[in-house]
Amino acid sequence: LITMRFVVWGTYCSDVLEKRVPFRQEHLDGLQRQKEAGLLITLGPTADTTQVFGIYEAESQDEIEKSLHADVYWREGIWTELHVYPWIQAL
Repeated sequence: LITMRFVVWGTYCSDVLEKRVPFRQEHLDGLQRQKEAGLLITLGPTADTTQVFGIYEAESQDEIEKSLHADVYWREGIWTELHVYPWIQAL
């Protein structure tokens, strides 16, 4: 099957720096597993911690969405919106 790249944009809840504390290690561990599996290329917050941005590689958008919605940050409301877009890397 052909793998595609996807861009993820989302938003964080207010007071994210405090609210994420009890879930941060679980979140980071999950991201590390995704990276090791070849699913995640990069992911992180904007400098003002209002937006999250990521690049994923997978066979389908559904695979990425399932992975994001399984993340503790989504389940606990740390991420308030997530949008996944198929991406064509020009360079």
